[in-house]
Amino acid sequence: MKKRLTVAQATIAFLKNQYVERDGVEQPFFAGCFGIFGHGNVAGLGQALQENPDFRYYQCRNEQSMVHTAAAYTKVKNRLRTFICTTSIGPGATNMLTGAALATINRLPVLLLPGDIFATREPAPVLQQLESAATQDISVNDCFKPVSKYWDRINRPEQLIYALPEVMRVLTSPAETGTVTLSMPQDVQTHAYDFPISLFEKRVWHIPRQRPDSSALKKAADWIRQARQPVIVAGGGTIYSDAGEALHRFATQTGIPVGETFAGKGSVRYDAPYALGGLGATGTQYAIEIANEADVVIGIGTRYSDFTTASKSIFKNPDVKFININVNEFDAHKHNALALTGDAKVTLEELLSLLSNYEVNAQYRQRTEKMNKAWDDEVTRIYAEGNGTVPPIDQAVVIGTLNSFMNEEDIMINASGSAPGDLHKLWRATGPKNFHLEYGYSTMGYEIAAGLGAKMAKPESEVYIICGDGGYLMNNHEIITAIQEGIRFTILLLNNNGYASIGGLSESIGSERFGTQYRYREDQTGQLSGEVLPVNFIKNAESLGAVVITATDARSLQSALAAATQQQRTTVIYIETHLHRTVKGYNAWWEVPVAEVSTSASVQKAYEQYKENKKQQRIF
Repeated sequence: MKKRLTVAQATIAFLKNQYVERDGVEQPFFAGCFGIFGHGNVAGLGQALQENPDFRYYQCRNEQSMVHTAAAYTKVKNRLRTFICTTSIGPGATNMLTGAALATINRLPVLLLPGDIFATREPAPVLQQLESAATQDISVNDCFKPVSKYWDRINRPEQLIYALPEVMRVLTSPAETGTVTLSMPQDVQTHAYDFPISLFEKRVWHIPRQRPDSSALKKAADWIRQARQPVIVAGGGTIYSDAGEALHRFATQTGIPVGETFAGKGSVRYDAPYALGGLGATGTQYAIEIANEADVVIGIGTRYSDFTTASKSIFKNPDVKFININVNEFDAHKHNALALTGDAKVTLEELLSLLSNYEVNAQYRQRTEKMNKAWDDEVTRIYAEGNGTVPPIDQAVVIGTLNSFMNEEDIMINASGSAPGDLHKLWRATGPKNFHLEYGYSTMGYEIAAGLGAKMAKPESEVYIICGDGGYLMNNHEIITAIQEGIRFTILLLNNNGYASIGGLSESIGSERFGTQYRYREDQTGQLSGEVLPVNFIKNAESLGAVVITATDARSLQSALAAATQQQRTTVIYIETHLHRTVKGYNAWWEVPVAEVSTSASVQKAYEQYKENKKQQRIF
């Protein structure tokens, strides 16, 4: 049996009948399509979407934003649902590159359907076509190859029959998921073909829970039994696997302390007696201390980024060994580890059954419990510190006020600036979705688009976005989409008139915040060191349709948060924060190169410190 459809119609007909199932729970994989139309997709995918109103189309304002929205949505959904993103060829397509890189780096499934140049080549060079003297078989969509887990171009209708199942295979793979790019030449999208009816039948993709090798599992249990000071590093894979409860049982029985990466924060509750909080360059004092001494490190769903390992300087024990639980073989073998290639949830359960009555010695468990309490006291102190009545207030006060105000099931979103480091240390996470921080790609401009996606994924929860003025100015367009769709969330817009994070980093390497503040250029010096620019964020947010409330201290911020929950539209809470007062680090390092030769005394001093820090690095 055949059905005659255009390539675009067949694509939508196929995608809307793809389902996933894990642990017996079945659901449609695609929640709809984000898109902006141009000559490269309006007659093809645009027409196909118009004919399929049951497959909802969402109108976005920025191509990069739509991919961020899709990434945040699937992150909240534990990668079990996602969106399609379609654009025209040309700038519409390449605008998605940042979002594509973010999704792949964070292991998040997103499907991109950019239009492409004419397959026939008859009208070439078509508007917005990149020409090459070396080959005609190239377009700007080839830029997506290094940031896609699967990439293909449909030059003939029948190729779709073989490409679409491969698209789904990669998107639903726990180990290999990320961005999938299917380039769609604008003429081919409109071409009709007699497709087999079977292509459009409902298909359910089972998401497996891969088990590790049994002998490797037994060896891991032996290593843990012999360890004197083991530690767990909980990464994002812990949450995607829904392994929080399994990790809680594992840590409770064994007494092994748990530190969390940015993506893994919320794997365990902040007040669990074994919880040490954030681990790494921006980690808590006690997570860093335990990591320094650990003889066995159990990594769960982590890719060991430079922040997690403090640029490979945090694991100082000369005899330290690694056990890595990860569905991705590439990550499982990092740091010369004993690789347990498998799903986090079932691997933890099987490993715990092999450990039976094992637990760390009483002194180590008691020490961890004291550290948990001591750090919570430190967080209380930091939240209260600097909470004066004269603005600007400290960023930590904003974080603490929001943290205390939110319900356990609400979602906090952040991605860039100085806030991630403070949040990693201070946030009292109460669940796996309470703390939503994109730090695999650390993308300025992710936050507001992500708030839209998170709220779409979990409409019953309040969504709060912490966004600096730099990130806001880069990408605030999806406030309009939120207004259009009647989707409400709250943005805490922190204004410190510049790039606070990079300014602080600039100071640390002796460069004195060069080029990081929003100021006029001075005629005498020629530098951007004049008065602060008169940007009116309040009027800007109001012009996009948002309700705006101003807060100046903890008390007014609490009132503003309460008022925001009563609004019918997305709300921006505008807060001026202190540029220089951020939370200190706790004896961990992050490698940023410093100039070896400079006329600046501050750079020379920073380079000497850099050389000393380099001596701490380990090669695994």
